[in-house]
Amino acid sequence: MPDGTDAIAVRVVSRIADLPAVEWDSLAGANPFVSHAFLSALEESGSATQKTGWLPQHLVIAGRDERLIGAVPLYLKSHSYGEYVFDWGWADAYERAGGSYYPKLQACVPFTPVTGPRLLVHPEAEREAVAGALVAGLLELARQTRVSSLHVTFPTEGEWRALGEAGFLRRTGLQYHWENRGYETFDDFLASLASRKRKAIRKERRHVADSGVRLRALTGREIAPSHWDVFYRCYRATSDKKWGPAYLTRAFFHLLGETMGERVVLIVAEHDGAPVGAALNLVGGGTGDADAGGTLYGRNWGALGRFRFLHFEACYYQAIDYAIRHRLARVEAGAQGEHKIQRGYLPATTYSAHWIRDPALRQAVDRFLERERRAIGEEQRILETFAPFRKDA
Repeated sequence: MPDGTDAIAVRVVSRIADLPAVEWDSLAGANPFVSHAFLSALEESGSATQKTGWLPQHLVIAGRDERLIGAVPLYLKSHSYGEYVFDWGWADAYERAGGSYYPKLQACVPFTPVTGPRLLVHPEAEREAVAGALVAGLLELARQTRVSSLHVTFPTEGEWRALGEAGFLRRTGLQYHWENRGYETFDDFLASLASRKRKAIRKERRHVADSGVRLRALTGREIAPSHWDVFYRCYRATSDKKWGPAYLTRAFFHLLGETMGERVVLIVAEHDGAPVGAALNLVGGGTGDADAGGTLYGRNWGALGRFRFLHFEACYYQAIDYAIRHRLARVEAGAQGEHKIQRGYLPATTYSAHWIRDPALRQAVDRFLERERRAIGEEQRILETFAPFRKDA
């Protein structure tokens, strides 16, 4: 274990594979996306590399015994793809004014709009001191490399507040999360909804079942390499249709299965014995007790055919059913989608923090974010009035 919080040095590491997995994971906690295995799969698969515009620049601090006591997953970026916190407008305005917005530094998990720790600190280290050293290291690296900006996306609320105190501009956003209110069955969840919403969900689920589609939740060794090949086909079919080039490679999903299979829940949909869709989820936090904080994170989805309501069934209802059966506290369904509200997923605040070198650009962004935060807060209050739950539930 660390023998104190005195740091040897803050340093930059360009490959997470060069860091001991056990030491990194001792900082990462229960969030699967900041685990050594997940970040390593992104790099080793060619998904997040210098070639794709994600040059790893992980910031680490070692204690007196040279073991890690602090870290930040960090990337030098030449674009703004795959972030889910959009700064395209800032980049465009700055470059039209004669500035160079790229490269920039990004503290995040690539292609993953999931809230989690970004200032990773060993639980036995002095958190405030180590986190402060990490923030100071981030700012010093930004100044040394003369990047236009430094962005920390989807941190925890506590980190967001601390970064604001360190001079970062603070931004908020919205996602949609489902909370387990102690349900024993999916029907218990339905019983908490207003009659019209309950009937709508039953109708959608019945339509999928009547179409002959069958769904299975696979995890761990139940997921064979052939399942990952099918999932990749589904993923590419959807990304090519809606979002353009896929961010994640086939190798990434196979590595995920090899190194993190026990934390994966793969929902596979089949029709007449042939795969027609799949949804990828990861489990984080405690399990076995709804108060333990376990979370099912919905990540990627795709379909090989057109089946009405299959997206809702595979991504939302199957996730809720799995969370109830495994006594998980919540399901986080990812970015975007007001349509999730009527299916029990309510708006939740997300956070990001932004350091900008140029005083003029910083001032303009600061004014924008002040207005945006008010608008996000008002939007959340309005959306909450559309919650599908019975008034007495």
